[in-house]
Amino acid sequence: MDSQTQNTSLQRLQNVENRIVKVLELAGGVMDELANPSGPRKEFINNHCREFMQLIKDIQVALRDEIKSACDYRPFEKCDYSSRIANEICCKKLEYVMSQLDRMKETINEYHNAV
Repeated sequence: MDSQTQNTSLQRLQNVENRIVKVLELAGGVMDELANPSGPRKEFINNHCREFMQLIKDIQVALRDEIKSACDYRPFEKCDYSSRIANEICCKKLEYVMSQLDRMKETINEYHNAV
């Protein structure tokens, strides 16, 4: 991931953070309005709730996009660890098969010697 991509990603995440702050402010505003001694104003609560839900949806979309783009970046793609481990496992399997073949050969030889 180059530095320009990282910067734009960080900027998008900062925008998400700002939206989260706005969501919390809206929730606080609704709580204040519900606690109003003269009673809550229906239009005020409706507007805040509508804006709250839209911001939540926007946050979800933005985070989903960031997660997808982060999955595209694989810092260990040139790492050969998994292929080395797979190689070692194959070698161990081959050693086991060879030992079984040696046993079979010994058993055949013992059978021929007994006959």
